[in-house]
Amino acid sequence: MFVENLLDVLEAKETLVFGHRGASASAPQNTLAAFELAAQQGAHGIELDVHLTRDRQLAVIHDATVGSTTDGQGAVEEMSLAQLKELDAGAWFSPEFAAERIPTLEEVFAAVGDRLFVNVEIKSRAPGIENAVADCIRHHQMEARVLLSSFDAGVLRRLRLLTNVPLGLLLFQAADDARLDANRANRFYAALHPWHEFVDVGYMRRVRESGCLVNVWTVNDPLRACQLASLGVNGIITDHPAEIVAALQQC
Repeated sequence: MFVENLLDVLEAKETLVFGHRGASASAPQNTLAAFELAAQQGAHGIELDVHLTRDRQLAVIHDATVGSTTDGQGAVEEMSLAQLKELDAGAWFSPEFAAERIPTLEEVFAAVGDRLFVNVEIKSRAPGIENAVADCIRHHQMEARVLLSSFDAGVLRRLRLLTNVPLGLLLFQAADDARLDANRANRFYAALHPWHEFVDVGYMRRVRESGCLVNVWTVNDPLRACQLASLGVNGIITDHPAEIVAALQQC
């Protein structure tokens, strides 16, 4: 079976749309319901977050604690997967999503990995999380369909020793020239993932010279999405996949 390679698609096609924690404006973030909805809304991929549980499982959840998106309390790394699975991860968003559970990365790959590209953001610095993520990707043969991202350059350096899956450095402020120069020399990062508000013509020129792709976050305004597409960004991460997909088709 032919498997599209994420990097090839990002480089060759028009701007791709990734559902930020799934279609998180319309379903509870980082749940299978949100990921399935992103697929239905026409997203090319999803962005999700992972933490390591006490028993070394990969839980797909944004925060280090469970309080904001479940009916429980406590730190993810201090709970077992079985304990996490007892929590309701959907009712806080809407009664129709009651009993939605926190998924594992394995469950996400099994559910949508053959239909959606997956940007896995490493949220935790827990020892061994890089090994767990690399093993999970290898087990599900998802190497061609995944991009690994983090704000933590150390996490990405450790991942590079474990897997050849492309890496994306998340940025909340403009990338400095020294970092871009270093990437130009060794092509360590396949992509930079900047906050969209500091992306302009000059930024795109500098990043392109470094050899990086550009995937921006989090873009919920259709007009801004069109502006970014015209600048040549490769991917747009959004809470509203349907709206951004429709906007890009009309730009």
